[in-house]
Amino acid sequence: MANMISEKHPMPTQDAKVRARNFKEVALGYDEATAVAEAERCLNCKNKPCVGGCPVNIQIPDFISKIKEGDYEGAYQVISLSSSLPAVCGRVCPQENQCEKYCVRGIKGESVGIGRLERFAADYHAESGAPQQAAPASNGHKAAVVGSGPAGLTCAGELAKLGYSVSVFEALHVPGGVLVYGIPEFRLPKSIVAREVEGLKALGVEIVTDMVIGKTLSVDELFEQGFEAVFIGSGAGLPMFMHIPGENLVGVCSANEFLTRVNLMKAYEEDSQTPVQRARNVAVVGGGNVAMDAARSALRLGAENVYIVYRRSMEELPARREEVEHAGEEGVQFRLLCNPVELLSDDKGAVKALRCVKMELGEPDESGRRRPVPVEGSEFEIEADCVIMSLGTSPNPLIKSTTEGLETNRRGCLIADEETGATSREGVFAGGDAVTGSATVILAMGAGKKAAAAIDEYIKAKAEA
Repeated sequence: MANMISEKHPMPTQDAKVRARNFKEVALGYDEATAVAEAERCLNCKNKPCVGGCPVNIQIPDFISKIKEGDYEGAYQVISLSSSLPAVCGRVCPQENQCEKYCVRGIKGESVGIGRLERFAADYHAESGAPQQAAPASNGHKAAVVGSGPAGLTCAGELAKLGYSVSVFEALHVPGGVLVYGIPEFRLPKSIVAREVEGLKALGVEIVTDMVIGKTLSVDELFEQGFEAVFIGSGAGLPMFMHIPGENLVGVCSANEFLTRVNLMKAYEEDSQTPVQRARNVAVVGGGNVAMDAARSALRLGAENVYIVYRRSMEELPARREEVEHAGEEGVQFRLLCNPVELLSDDKGAVKALRCVKMELGEPDESGRRRPVPVEGSEFEIEADCVIMSLGTSPNPLIKSTTEGLETNRRGCLIADEETGATSREGVFAGGDAVTGSATVILAMGAGKKAAAAIDEYIKAKAEA
């Protein structure tokens, strides 16, 4: 009999005032009793609408049924059949817009906490000391993966399970891509990412760091080394700016740079060799998840005032509701319906304020959101000695510029088939942010999974020809 309470069980969290000054994980996770009680809310629908909303097609009712039975390791194994990164997805995926969006329980109440249950199963597996999945027998074929973010790790994991010898080439000194340089410790502990990477290594995946494909080694050279297919999952790490006066002032940076310093280089530690500015007043321009991450990180670095400056209203804010709520609870201030027009300098060439204009919402634009329109004569200033631009990113053009036959669109994204990841260059596949531009972890994983299946078919077909 299903538990028919209308609301999902709350996720325990650190107290807002405490967590706003530390980098420990905010969400504490369900205990066994809460996980079972939440699992019992699942109706185990025959048509499984939630599965259709999952980009990697996790058999959600099946793993939740295992939790109901107290078979937590069994739940993890069900998830692992479809996902290479369960502990990551359980923490950072926007389930409310995917699997939980289609949950029948959401019609007359709140959906089942699918993401929270996925996290519980993954954490239980890790804490129980269960052995890693062993590497399968080799099929005698080799594939290369460029980039160790969610798309690349997923593609590598899927190919390794099929018996391929897979090498992942990562430009940075630590594998994980955006999972380690972009998402803060308080949302996704780096030990979790390292644990998932170790699981892939146990499957036989080789991780090669400090390897910039397109500079240290080219795609053509990968083929010359005997790799039969190449998957490009190099992400979108090139930041965008507003191109307004003052963006070159001291104290202005991209969210990419700021978060990379904080997350990958641990700039929040007192003895960090790559410290970051600890400002008093911080303005973050943008309204996505990256903006929330930057704002909440700035708060933890000791800022007295942190502002989210966004040109639309709260209803149009693209960040996850949970992240927005957490940011507000911690003290981040929202300056909505306003847009920067100039950054003002002090007498030393450093930023001292953000000059903005108030906005009002007009007719919808091509994205379907109402277009913000400036209000004449409404300029005002926000005091800020640090301004972080979080306006989105695009792919680095290095691979395209050094690889013959790769086509890109006007935004610099690689053009790849939506279902297979096949590019205009034979044997080269691509997926994730390198193709879509900045998107979510789970969508990148879905692309990596589809590409792995297509690579398997491609290599088998060549071998039989």
